[in-house]
Amino acid sequence: MQASETTSHPLWRRLLINVGKRFLRWNGRFQARHSLIPTTPQISNDEFDWVARLESAWPEIRAELDQLLEHPEDIPSFHQISPDQKRISKGDNWKTFGLYVFGKRIEQNCDLCPRTSAAISSIPNMRTAMFSILKPHYHIVPHKGPTRAVVRAHLGIKVPKDWQNVWIRVDDQVLHWQEGKVVLFDDSYEHEVRNDTDELRAVLFLDIDRPMDRTGTLFNRMLFALMKMTPYVKQPIKNISVWNRRAPK
Repeated sequence: MQASETTSHPLWRRLLINVGKRFLRWNGRFQARHSLIPTTPQISNDEFDWVARLESAWPEIRAELDQLLEHPEDIPSFHQISPDQKRISKGDNWKTFGLYVFGKRIEQNCDLCPRTSAAISSIPNMRTAMFSILKPHYHIVPHKGPTRAVVRAHLGIKVPKDWQNVWIRVDDQVLHWQEGKVVLFDDSYEHEVRNDTDELRAVLFLDIDRPMDRTGTLFNRMLFALMKMTPYVKQPIKNISVWNRRAPK
C-alpha cells in the first residue's frame, strides 16, 4: 500500500492499520518463540512426514490439472477470488483454482479433482489448497504473508524446461521448483516470483498449520478463529461460489 493511499483513509482506519501492523510484528516474534520447527525462510521437507506421500501422488494430480487447463477461461485470476491480492495479481497472468480455503472445502472444485482432493485431505492440519498457475513472463512483486502461523508448501506440477529462469525468492534465498517435488517455506518473509520463460508454471499451493508448542497451538487456534470472521477469509469463499455458479463446467 502506498503512503498516499494510506493517508486517504479515514482516521479510524489508519489507526486500525497501524494497530494491525504492530500486532503482526509482535505475533511474528511470539510464533518464532513457540515454533517446533525452524523459522528459516526455507523449511526442510524432513519436518513433515506427509511430503513423500504427496509427491508420490504427483502423476494423478498433474493429470487432473491438465484437464482443467483445457479450459483456462473457466479458471479465475487470483484477484477475482481474493480482492486483497489485486496489487500482486494483474490481468489473467496469475490464475488460481481453489480446493480448500482456510479449512472450507470447495465441494464443486474438489469433485472435479477427486484424486488431488484425496491426496491433500490426508495431510494433517492442511488449511488452504489451490492450483496456482503463472503465465509466461509474469512477475509477482515482493510481498509478505500476514502470519507465521502457517507453513507454505508448493508441489511442482508443471515446471518450464528452462527451470533456472522460473523461481521464487524468499528473503535472501532463491528457490526453484521441480515437477513432483515439494518446496516448503515461510511466507511471512518477503517473497517474490518470476517466470521469465515461454511456458506456464503451475504448482499445488498449500498452507499447513505450523507445528507449535502447547501455548503456540492454543494461540494460533484463537487467531485462526478470528481470521475466519474477517473479509480476508469470507470474501474468497463467497467469490468462488459466485464464480462457480456462472462458469460452465
